[in-house]
Amino acid sequence: MREFLPVIDTWRQAGRQVALATVVKVYGSAPRALGSKMVISAGGEMRGSVSGGCVEGNVFEAGLAVIEHNWPKLLPYGISDDLMAETVGLACGGTIEVFVEPLPWPQNPALTGVFFSAVGQGKLLVLATLLDGPRAGAKLLLWPDGRREGSLGHAALDGQVAARAAGAIRNQQAGRHLFQIDDQTFDVFVDVYLPPPRLIMVGAVHIAGPLTTFANELGFTTIVVDARPVFASRERFPHADEVIVGWPAEALTALSLDEGCYVVVLSHDEKFDNPALMVALNSPARYVGALGSRRTHARRVKALLRMGLSREQIDRIHAPVGLKLRAQGPPEVAVSIIAEMVAQKRGAA
Repeated sequence: MREFLPVIDTWRQAGRQVALATVVKVYGSAPRALGSKMVISAGGEMRGSVSGGCVEGNVFEAGLAVIEHNWPKLLPYGISDDLMAETVGLACGGTIEVFVEPLPWPQNPALTGVFFSAVGQGKLLVLATLLDGPRAGAKLLLWPDGRREGSLGHAALDGQVAARAAGAIRNQQAGRHLFQIDDQTFDVFVDVYLPPPRLIMVGAVHIAGPLTTFANELGFTTIVVDARPVFASRERFPHADEVIVGWPAEALTALSLDEGCYVVVLSHDEKFDNPALMVALNSPARYVGALGSRRTHARRVKALLRMGLSREQIDRIHAPVGLKLRAQGPPEVAVSIIAEMVAQKRGAA
């Protein structure tokens, strides 16, 4: 969503109304993930994708109708029938549902600006949307500290959704849920908006080179940290977004690690690694990995316990870091690490 904010702002400043399309159901071999988005302007422009091309044309037309009527619409798409020229579906055989709504939101217009501001600042938050009934499109914003703004139109429903949102924030996974209040059933999409992903590598070693390359391709901001200037140099890491020369623990503290951070400790030097792990494990970082053998990690665990970390905190460390690929050499080890990071990001770890 963050990448669409500038174009939405440009369209709205030009006086063009806007619709937002979101994938709210995925079943089978759907081409795009839950929460994928597309924006449409009344001027005939669009950005993003909800299906990789299968149904975009139909969603675009629906978006123009939604703008005209200023009311949302839920669109189901399934397997296309080649014998029917008018059928719009997914050639991959999957099923998706797309919720198309006008911006600002008709049910909660004042909340739209609050949402855009939070997403633009890279805040972690949950946006719950009611998908059916007379209040379809109603919104409830929820933050990790328990704050709420907006309403789905029913206090008991807001409470149940807030409880569900806590798990969504913890797992960083969107979901669609049915909530029962008395004799009514409410269909709600719970979307999670994450801070921009950052990969912080502690130790400007050989593995950090290819790991930076792979992470760049996946959209991570890449940061290499090392106290040794001869290692942490622009000449060695020209493709990193940032190279920091300094004690890793101090650098990690200054970087204000958030839920979008992935920290990988690579230096193989306890005086760098363990203090850095202390900072990472006391933060909400999404992923913490550490290079080294099982024997090395066993020593690390004892040291971290003596430093005051709990067993639960230490268990967050992915060690030995990376998926078990029998990797050899820095590029293959980097592949195993980036694969484990993706698994964590997608909830498959």
